[in-house]
Amino acid sequence: MAPRASLGLRARLLFAFALLCVVTAAAVTGGMYVDARNAILQRTQDAAVQAMKRRMEQLFPLRSVAPGPDELREIAGTMTDGDNRAVAVYHEVHSLSGPAPGRWRPDWKWQILDPKVIPPRLRQTVADGVMAWQRVVWQGEPYLIIGAPLLVVGEDRTTRVSGIEVYTARSLGPEQRSIDELAGRAWLAGGAALAFAVVLALLATRGVLGPVRELGRAARLLGEGNMRTRIAVRGSDELADVARTFNTAAAELERHVKQLREMEADARRFVADVSHELRTPLAALAAVADVLEEEAARLPEPAGRAAMLVSQETLNLTALVNDLIEISRFDSGVAALALNEVDVAELVRATLRVRGWSESVHTELAPGVTARLDPRRVDVVLANLVGNALRHGEPPVSVRLRADAHWIVLEVRDHGPGLAEAVLPHVFDRFYKASAARARSEGSGLGLAIARENARLHRGDLTVTNAPDGGAMFTLRLPRQAVDPDGSPE
Repeated sequence: MAPRASLGLRARLLFAFALLCVVTAAAVTGGMYVDARNAILQRTQDAAVQAMKRRMEQLFPLRSVAPGPDELREIAGTMTDGDNRAVAVYHEVHSLSGPAPGRWRPDWKWQILDPKVIPPRLRQTVADGVMAWQRVVWQGEPYLIIGAPLLVVGEDRTTRVSGIEVYTARSLGPEQRSIDELAGRAWLAGGAALAFAVVLALLATRGVLGPVRELGRAARLLGEGNMRTRIAVRGSDELADVARTFNTAAAELERHVKQLREMEADARRFVADVSHELRTPLAALAAVADVLEEEAARLPEPAGRAAMLVSQETLNLTALVNDLIEISRFDSGVAALALNEVDVAELVRATLRVRGWSESVHTELAPGVTARLDPRRVDVVLANLVGNALRHGEPPVSVRLRADAHWIVLEVRDHGPGLAEAVLPHVFDRFYKASAARARSEGSGLGLAIARENARLHRGDLTVTNAPDGGAMFTLRLPRQAVDPDGSPE
């Protein structure tokens, strides 16, 4: 499953700053908006209620307990002021009626309130003798509907409800426009705060991401082997502490790497020197071993067997020393190619013929394949691969050659059990042997390592895998126009 793409540090910081700003601005401006809206509406409502109470006091006491339509219109006129657009007066017997709601009559200074606009709950409350009010929407505009019962003085000088209900409608349009303007300013303030937060976030991320990017760049350079990489320390904050810690760690790493390289160079030089020093006595031992091998058949049984053992071990030691010398050349970078234009198929046949393997190895060689390479080194690689297949695999052993315009591919395989999965990653390690039983075998454990180094010297590669139908398969891939390690054709 592919990992989900995540936002970068800059995007996360910007998002965090913006979110914090939006939440803070919404909380502050939202609270201020609600408080201001409630204060505006409460002030308007209180003023309207007080104005209605004052006008109702002008009507007290009523001249008639059961007024007619003309008196009701007079009451409506008294309850009208500049803020009330509509008035409704109701009586148990009569009610103020007239033109359809929303229409004017020339001799009226007020508009009749549509009874449907008055909420039933408000009507019930006023009918119970209690002054009440409620905000509604009428003709697409907010209104404050205030209702109150009119009182009369009875014969016993007590005050009682007359049965007359008065309702006034005061427009809240100016207040609504003020509230809308306040909301617009709140949105504007929130947008300005968001823009300011983004600017602050950009400045903050620049101050944070600059050192982080520099740290990442330095870490990449350090990983690529540039041990002298350091970070400039600025200030005394946490980022400066990180920079100082990185510089200290880089200095220690440089020191340890230098020590390890010196130790590795000393070890390689020691192996090379010892190998070269052994060549002279080994040459003498090889001559003696040849004589002993020729005379072994004529010597008594214990002496003859000892002579053969000395001869074989001398040959093994000579091969090991030669392999160590070859490895030291690769390690020191002095190994070079002697390039020639060769027929690859003929080179494979010559390798098999010289070692007497022509009858034991099946070949599938594409004809006419030529390449510019070092025939001696390719011969060493093929001899090692085919020799290992014959010694440790099972027949039939095959060599297959194929090529395209730029590369040649040689496949060497056997039909044995193949290599264990745990062995495959270590096949080309130096001195590695797949089986402990082979610890005393004729091989040194350097052959495949040398073979891969020869392939890489050609700018190619050598790989191994198990064939689907059994057996190990080594694949040598080389360019048809090899170049020297310095990059120029020989």
